Amino acid sequence: MEIFKLPKPTAEVEIDKALEKAFKNADFSKYVESANQPQYLYWDKVRYKPIPEGLSADEFWALTKFLRRISPNRAKTAVRDENGNNFTWQPTPGLDYFLHEVDMNLGGLLESGWVADEATRHRFISRGIMEEAIASSQLEGASTTRKVAKRMLLEKRKPASKAEKMIVNNYRAMLDVEDRLKNEEMSVDVLLNLHRTLVENTVNSAELGRFRRDSEGIHIVDGRTGIIYHVPPKAQFLRKEIKRFIDYANDDTTKHQFVHPLIKAIILHFWIGYLHPFTDGNGRLARTIFYWYLLRKGYWAFSYLPLSRVIKGSPAQYRDAYVYSEQDDNDLTYFIDYNIRKIGLARDQFERYVQRKQTENRKMVELARSKYHFNDRQIQLLRYFYRNVSAITSIRTYSHVYGVSIITARKDLEGLERAGFLTSQKIGRERPFRASEKVAKLFS
Repeated sequence: MEIFKLPKPTAEVEIDKALEKAFKNADFSKYVESANQPQYLYWDKVRYKPIPEGLSADEFWALTKFLRRISPNRAKTAVRDENGNNFTWQPTPGLDYFLHEVDMNLGGLLESGWVADEATRHRFISRGIMEEAIASSQLEGASTTRKVAKRMLLEKRKPASKAEKMIVNNYRAMLDVEDRLKNEEMSVDVLLNLHRTLVENTVNSAELGRFRRDSEGIHIVDGRTGIIYHVPPKAQFLRKEIKRFIDYANDDTTKHQFVHPLIKAIILHFWIGYLHPFTDGNGRLARTIFYWYLLRKGYWAFSYLPLSRVIKGSPAQYRDAYVYSEQDDNDLTYFIDYNIRKIGLARDQFERYVQRKQTENRKMVELARSKYHFNDRQIQLLRYFYRNVSAITSIRTYSHVYGVSIITARKDLEGLERAGFLTSQKIGRERPFRASEKVAKLFS
């Protein structure tokens, strides 16, 4: 199989002569800025952009690389390759302001304007975790639709295929991070147990609870073309670096300098993907570690943002962000820049989602409250049934989704049934509730 190699300029460039030409152009710095924002670009994109008069594309790229390399803001990361060379990165224009916005709106003890009450917060977290579990699994080949997967999780249906098992496993792992692991330090045991949760019943049992071996020949391959995009480092190097990864994840300040938590979470994401510690499930693990670190550092609003759902819209760019960082002189800026842009997109999508939820069906809400005296949970369920006419729920599922006791869940559902909006029938030990025709009339 062919190993993918990034295209590179073939012409030799003398930097001194190229600089002399560049300084004759008063707008040279603007051209360089265009290679770094709004996206941090590699040669394969830069060569097609406008370049300063008097310079060839090869010369302009050589100068862009030179200026990136000598930037006073370029910093080493803890990640290194098998030759002992550290990956480096530099802040892109506007990053400081973006991180400030993240601190103000997505983290710490600050109250987000998105959340009106605890029940709403719980519902948003539940939605975010489900969406992340589904999309993260789909990125790694789980071939099922979002609608079917979400219904499976809501109804707690037993998974019927490998794809559905991947999603359920991912969901369980995310719940574990949200509920418990965010309060624990990283360790080999935590890493192994997280991986075990993610791949249980989807891989050979002999692959659980251990790191990969060289003899297994694990590569990142495009299933359609057979092209190899990443050859993970040797197992001996992996075992040595995992210890450094754990120190870094646990904020060992005796060995590592402070990095903004969001940037650090992205670096941890990349590091797991690069080391590729296991035979399967590494991508899901890397994205779960990203959430683990941010929730551990108090950025609780990231529970609302299913980053993988946004990444799923540009999987080739996600892959390329890894490849650029690895093959362009260990420049991790590509991967950080890609993730920052996608986090911004996920935030914007969530804000629009909240605004839509706040404005839609106001008439229905007013009627449901004034005439039927339904609470917000019951109204939310009616919305769900209106959009998913064949869906079902149960007392236990309702209790789980809305974070209420079994007694409260039963009271809510039986209240909707008495009002004629739900029907139920006991089947063995189960009692599924379905929407009646009255739900559609409420929304008309």
